[in-house]
Amino acid sequence: MIDNVNEALSNKLKTLPATPGVYFHKDKNGKIIYIGKAARLNSRVRQYFQKSRLRDPKTDALVAEIADIDWIEVETELDALFLEAEQVRRYLPAYNILLRDDKSLSFVRIDIDAPHPTVSLVHQPLDDKAKYFGPYFSAFTVRKALKFLRRVFPFDWQKPVAGAKRATLDYHIGLSPGLEQGRTSPKDYRANLRQLIRYLKGGRKEIAKEIETKMKSSAREKDFEAAAIYRNQLRTLKSLNHQIVFSDREFMDLSKDAGLAELTELLSLKSVPRKIEGFDISHMSGTDTVASMVVFSNGIPDKAAYRKFKMRVAGNDDFAHMHEVISRRMSEKNVKQWPLPQLLLIDGGKGQLGSAMKALEERSIKLPAVGLAKQSEQIVVARDNPETKLNHGFAKKIRATIEESDNFYLVNVPHDSHLVKLLQRIRDESHRFAVSYHSVLKVKRQTTSLLDEVPGIGPLTKKKLLKTFGSLRGVQQARDFELEKVLGSKKATILRQYLRADKKSKL
Repeated sequence: MIDNVNEALSNKLKTLPATPGVYFHKDKNGKIIYIGKAARLNSRVRQYFQKSRLRDPKTDALVAEIADIDWIEVETELDALFLEAEQVRRYLPAYNILLRDDKSLSFVRIDIDAPHPTVSLVHQPLDDKAKYFGPYFSAFTVRKALKFLRRVFPFDWQKPVAGAKRATLDYHIGLSPGLEQGRTSPKDYRANLRQLIRYLKGGRKEIAKEIETKMKSSAREKDFEAAAIYRNQLRTLKSLNHQIVFSDREFMDLSKDAGLAELTELLSLKSVPRKIEGFDISHMSGTDTVASMVVFSNGIPDKAAYRKFKMRVAGNDDFAHMHEVISRRMSEKNVKQWPLPQLLLIDGGKGQLGSAMKALEERSIKLPAVGLAKQSEQIVVARDNPETKLNHGFAKKIRATIEESDNFYLVNVPHDSHLVKLLQRIRDESHRFAVSYHSVLKVKRQTTSLLDEVPGIGPLTKKKLLKTFGSLRGVQQARDFELEKVLGSKKATILRQYLRADKKSKL
C-alpha cells in the first residue's frame, strides 16, 4: 500500500527496475535531499511510501519532503555501494547527515607503496601517501564487500607477525598474497592492488577484458598453469554479480551523470569531459606557496593522478602562480607523462582564468577551461575561447543568468544544480589538496629554521633527531638524558639553550 503521493511520482514509482542501483530523493524544487543504495531499486524505494511501514520521525520528515525520485542502475551491489559514497560526497544531501549522524564514516586505506602493503578500514584519512576511498556510512558493509573482492585480488589486512613460522589460514585458502612465503613478489602484489584500486574507481569491465586477454594469451603460449589462474580470477570476478553485499558501475553511465551532462551542454563541449583537472593555489602571506592539480575521471576523483607543485615565482600573486602551474603542467615532458584532460577547472575568477588561458596559448595547447569564483560560485567562461562556446539557450533552461565583464561571461547557475555541485566538489578537493601540501611545507620550514640555527647541528644530526623523536615538538619535549643519548653532552647542552630561548620568545 502506497502513501498519498502526487500522480507524477506515483507513476514514476511504477517504473522502478528490480536491479541494484543508487536512488536520489528530491524536494519540490528539484534539490537532492537524500541519496541511498539498493540491491533492488523497486522494493527499496517503494518502502519509503508504504503506510504500514514503521518509521522514525526523521524518516517521516524526509518522506514528507519527497516530490520526485531519480536513480542510476548498476550491475552489482558492490557498484551501488561505491557509487553511493561518491554521490553523497558530491551533493552532501541534508538527510544523509540527519538520518546517519550516529554512525562513524569509514574509508578504505591502501598503502600501496609500503614495504608490505595492506588494505584496511579507517575513520579518518591522513596525508601519509596512502590511497583512500570513501567515505562509507557502513563499515560492516564495506568490510563485507572487501572480503568478496579479496577472492579476486588477494591482499593482507595487516602485516604478518615478525618471526611467525607458520603460514596463516588466509595464505592456504588463497586470500593472502603470500609475500613472506614467496608465492607473490612485491612487484606483482602492487600490480594486483592497482587492479583493486581500479575496481573501486569503477574499472570492473576493463579489468575483466584484460584478464580474459591474458588468459587466452597464456593458453596460446601453452602456459596452462598461468591460464588456469587467470580463468579462476575471471570466474570469481564475474561471480561478484551474484554476491549479496547488503540486503534490504560498467559504473555510472556518463550520460546519466547529470552534472557532466549539464556541463557538456552549457559549454557546447564536443564530448562529455571524462577527465577534468582542477587547479588551486595556497599560501600564507606569500610564503610556502603551492599549487594543486586534482583529477576527476568520469566524475569521480582519481587520487593516483593528483599532482602538487611548489611555486618558483615568489610573493603573493595568484595570477602569476596560476600562470606558472598551468605552464608547468602543460610542459612537453608532463604532457607526455600525464594525458591531457578534456576540461580545466580553475579555482578563481577572471584574473586566474585569464592567466591560465595565457599559459595554454603560450604552450600552443587548445583546451576547454573555466573558472569557479569562490564568493558567488560564478562559472567564468572566456568569450574568445573557441573550445567553450556558451550555450545561452541551455543556460536559460537551467535558470542561469549571464553577465558580461571585460572579455568574460559570468554565469550564475542555481547553487543546488547538478552542474554547480560537480564543480564545487572538484574545486573543494583541489583546495583541500593544496592546503594539505602548504601545511606540510610550513611545518617543514619551521622545523628546518629552528634546528638549522643551532651550532653543531648539521643535516645528518637534524635528520637523526627528527627520526628519533618524530618531530620538532618531540625534540622540544625530550628529556635531557634522551637528548644526550643522541647528541652527546656538549651538543645537547647547546640545543637545550636554543630551545629554551625559542620558547621564551613565544611567551
